[in-house]
Amino acid sequence: MEVLKEKVEEEEEAEREEAAVRAERGEKVVRPMEVRREEAPMTQEMLRDLERKLSDTEMAIPEKLSTFTKDTIAISKLPLSYQSNTLKEEHLLQVADSFSRQYSHLCPDRVPLFLHPLNECEVPKFVSTTIRPTLMPYPELYNWDSCAQFVSDFLSMVPLPDPLKPVVQEEEKVPPKKYAVKPPRDLTSRFQQEQETKKQEEIKAEEERRLREEEERLLDVEKAKTDPLHGLRVHSWVLVLSGKREVPESFFIDPFTAHSYSTQDDHFLGIESLWNHKNYWVNMQDCWNCCKDLVFDLGDPVRWEYLLLGTEKSHLSLTEEEEDGLNDDDDVENLGKEDEDKSFDMPPSWVEQIEISPEAFETRCPNGKKVIQYKRAKLEKWAPYLNSNGLVCRLTTYEDLECTKTLEIKEWFQNREDMLELKHIDKSTGLNVDYFKPGHPQALRVHSYKSMQPETDRIMEFYDRARVDGLVKREETSKTMTEYYRGRSDFLFYRHVSFGDRVKKLSLNSAESNPRPIVKITERFARNPEQPADEDVAERVFLISEERIQLRYHCRDDHITASKREFLRRSEVDNKGNKIVMTPDMCISFEVEPMEHTKKLLCQYEAMMKLKNEEKLSRHQAWESELEVLEILKLREEEEEEHRLTISIYDTKRNEKSKEYREAMERVMHEEHLRQVEAPLDYLAPFLAQLPPSEKMTRWQAMRVKDECLSDFKQRLIDKANLIQARFEKETQELQKKQQWYQENQVTLTVEDEDLYLSYCSQAMFRIRILEQRLNRHKELAPLKYLALEEKLYKDPRLVEFMKVFV
Repeated sequence: MEVLKEKVEEEEEAEREEAAVRAERGEKVVRPMEVRREEAPMTQEMLRDLERKLSDTEMAIPEKLSTFTKDTIAISKLPLSYQSNTLKEEHLLQVADSFSRQYSHLCPDRVPLFLHPLNECEVPKFVSTTIRPTLMPYPELYNWDSCAQFVSDFLSMVPLPDPLKPVVQEEEKVPPKKYAVKPPRDLTSRFQQEQETKKQEEIKAEEERRLREEEERLLDVEKAKTDPLHGLRVHSWVLVLSGKREVPESFFIDPFTAHSYSTQDDHFLGIESLWNHKNYWVNMQDCWNCCKDLVFDLGDPVRWEYLLLGTEKSHLSLTEEEEDGLNDDDDVENLGKEDEDKSFDMPPSWVEQIEISPEAFETRCPNGKKVIQYKRAKLEKWAPYLNSNGLVCRLTTYEDLECTKTLEIKEWFQNREDMLELKHIDKSTGLNVDYFKPGHPQALRVHSYKSMQPETDRIMEFYDRARVDGLVKREETSKTMTEYYRGRSDFLFYRHVSFGDRVKKLSLNSAESNPRPIVKITERFARNPEQPADEDVAERVFLISEERIQLRYHCRDDHITASKREFLRRSEVDNKGNKIVMTPDMCISFEVEPMEHTKKLLCQYEAMMKLKNEEKLSRHQAWESELEVLEILKLREEEEEEHRLTISIYDTKRNEKSKEYREAMERVMHEEHLRQVEAPLDYLAPFLAQLPPSEKMTRWQAMRVKDECLSDFKQRLIDKANLIQARFEKETQELQKKQQWYQENQVTLTVEDEDLYLSYCSQAMFRIRILEQRLNRHKELAPLKYLALEEKLYKDPRLVEFMKVFV
């Protein structure tokens, strides 16, 4: 409290100087206390009076500062540190009470310090002991002397998808021509154009003025609503001090939103106190300019009054020269003196370590839902898998401040089986836009629509790499359908289909059983470099109702016009059944460079027949596109009704199939383990199974079991010896046959045959030696094994009582 005492002395000195000035002017001086020759005794008396007043001052502690109640927290289950204080904590509370009384006496205009609130058990606890340092890879982050605890953003905003660009086919770049056709003259009136432009500008200016007046009116309405609690609210924030951990400047962190703010922010009106798990500091600086002029040097006792004097106290920030000089002076003054230990260590934290279960961590907020209200907007967040439709975030914007008129709604989804990621609903236009991630069954990327009914305005965009036909976008209206393609082998990139009025038929689904009649099909193709430009079709138009086919070819680089051709499509027979012959008037063409073979009727007939087949194919593809639209709409309706969610195979709590499979595997492994742990193989089990299970074994039955066991084992030994002997004889006979064959054909054998023969003989002799050794070993060990089994049978606990007579 040295700074507080210095403050009192400065006030007394200022009063004495003021009294001296008044005495020189001849004014009457009214002193609160007469200080004459007894100045020293009176000073001691003032100090005693001050001490007596401080001791009589009582601090009003709020009855309940915690929001927890006995109904929400089981106090009996809390640890003992929550329900009582240790001797060191009691001593700290006494020190805090003394500090608070002195602070209230010297700074009566300040807000009472927040030192020892009540915890869940209504026990006063010092605020610094509520902080529990966590052992992390960066422990200094939890020390406010270096850096405060960072709060993670547990509810991160879902990023918006990238803006979707419309699919535009790049036009073929044509090099500049030497000659060009002059454009026609503009015969429109410039005066009328200027008047029209001026009129549009006036309308636009009037609209902008109206919007500006409306915004100013709304701002005036908001400003009129004064805040009666402005400057009276107290909030706890996290202060991160600059210095260590490469923190360039100090800043604040809101613990509820994890958003960072500069210390120069206007939202911060002042700071009453700071604390960490080691000490407590009171701000002694003037906050008339908010927090902009505050110096966050906790080692300066003039600006920050500390509670505990300890070894962990922050040092005053000085330059290197001042610090070196100060250290030298201290060394000279403290030479030969012993340091007096007047420190008081902060008691350890009484708070238990926070443990968050995976289920609670996944909820991200209480009950898994959080609502944030903004100006003309509302943001709602949910934990994954909390909603059955996979909804995790919803942003609603409103037209008015009361949030009664909705403008648009954006909904974000996760873990959807239909890969739906974002749904944008515009209430003003009624337009709905669905965005999908890769993986949809129909490769759908974006779906814009106003109604889910077929043959209405809609736009579908696809992932072209996931489709065989390379479809990128499909635009549909009640009368037209336009499709854009990319990367096709036939170079098709555009198809436009015009429909006519449907013939009325009684049908349940007219769109499928009674398709719309096709009037016109327009197809455009990109340049095929393998074909000449005069033979490479750029645009193909099927005028079905007029029975005409129009072709436009690509323009050559050295030409300014392109060739065109038109076919009059007629039926192959007339009304009388006579076959119609191809005539020159059925093909009208304009060729930049005429070719002889194109003028032949046979060539024109073959081209027309080919175009007829392509027309049928185009009509069929248009019909398939209509059916695909119906299929997608039906699939989307089913997906919206069911809205199934995908569950990872590693999520064993939600994935029932994975859970069942894991339980089955664990059951099999457990059974296998039990079989392995069971006793060794029982050599009497096959023979005891032949006896009645409920009857007690007699001596005759015991002898019979022993004899059958020995007889069976003896037979097994004999069978094994016979098996080895048979293999030995077989290998010997084959070797003899091979040797006889060699003797007969020795003269005609080649070098390779002799090498193969020698290799075979070597391997055969090796197998014969192994079999001979095994047979000899079996003959030696068989009698020993038989005697060992007989001894085990005599000592077997199930037969031992019947074998005593024979032993």
